[in-house]
Amino acid sequence: MITRDMIIADIIRQHPETLAVFQSYHLDCYECQIADLETVEHGAGVHKVAIDELVEALNRSLE
Repeated sequence: MITRDMIIADIIRQHPETLAVFQSYHLDCYECQIADLETVEHGAGVHKVAIDELVEALNRSLE
Protein backbone atom coordinates (compact mmCIF):
# COMPACT_ATOMS: atom_id res chain seq x y z
CA MET A 1 0.00 0.00 0.00
CA ILE A 2 1.30 3.42 -0.98
CA THR A 3 1.04 6.19 1.59
CA ARG A 4 1.57 9.94 1.43
CA ASP A 5 4.80 9.75 3.45
CA MET A 6 6.60 7.36 1.08
CA ILE A 7 9.52 8.52 -1.08
CA ILE A 8 8.56 8.96 -4.74
CA ALA A 9 11.66 7.29 -6.20
CA ASP A 10 11.21 4.26 -3.93
CA ILE A 11 7.64 3.85 -5.12
CA ILE A 12 8.63 4.03 -8.79
CA ARG A 13 11.50 1.55 -8.30
CA GLN A 14 9.34 -0.95 -6.41
CA HIS A 15 6.20 -0.42 -8.50
CA PRO A 16 7.09 0.79 -12.01
CA GLU A 17 3.40 0.63 -12.95
CA THR A 18 2.88 3.78 -10.84
CA LEU A 19 4.91 5.85 -13.28
CA ALA A 20 1.88 6.21 -15.56
CA VAL A 21 -0.13 7.56 -12.62
CA PHE A 22 2.52 10.14 -11.74
CA GLN A 23 2.63 11.17 -15.40
CA SER A 24 -1.16 11.47 -15.60
CA TYR A 25 -0.98 14.01 -12.76
CA HIS A 26 1.81 15.87 -14.60
CA LEU A 27 4.37 14.75 -12.05
CA ASP A 28 7.43 13.86 -14.11
CA CYS A 29 9.05 12.28 -11.09
CA TYR A 30 11.22 9.84 -13.01
CA GLU A 31 13.22 12.80 -14.36
CA CYS A 32 13.52 14.67 -11.06
CA GLN A 33 16.59 14.32 -8.84
CA ILE A 34 14.54 15.38 -5.82
CA ALA A 35 12.39 12.24 -6.21
CA ASP A 36 15.05 10.36 -4.22
CA LEU A 37 14.24 12.54 -1.20
CA GLU A 38 10.71 13.79 -1.79
CA THR A 39 7.59 12.27 -0.29
CA VAL A 40 4.40 11.86 -2.29
CA GLU A 41 2.72 14.46 -0.08
CA HIS A 42 5.41 17.06 -0.64
CA GLY A 43 5.54 16.46 -4.39
CA ALA A 44 1.77 16.73 -4.64
CA GLY A 45 1.79 19.93 -2.64
CA VAL A 46 4.48 21.55 -4.76
CA HIS A 47 2.59 20.71 -7.94
CA LYS A 48 -0.86 21.55 -6.51
CA VAL A 49 -2.19 18.00 -6.85
CA ALA A 50 -4.89 16.66 -4.51
CA ILE A 51 -2.92 14.27 -2.32
CA ASP A 52 -5.80 11.94 -1.41
CA GLU A 53 -6.77 11.55 -5.06
CA LEU A 54 -3.17 10.87 -6.07
CA VAL A 55 -2.58 8.26 -3.35
CA GLU A 56 -5.84 6.54 -4.26
CA ALA A 57 -4.86 6.42 -7.95
CA LEU A 58 -1.40 5.10 -7.11
CA ASN A 59 -2.88 2.31 -5.00
CA ARG A 60 -5.40 1.42 -7.71
CA SER A 61 -2.51 0.96 -10.13
CA LEU A 62 -1.17 -1.81 -7.89
CA GLU A 63 -4.32 -3.91 -8.20
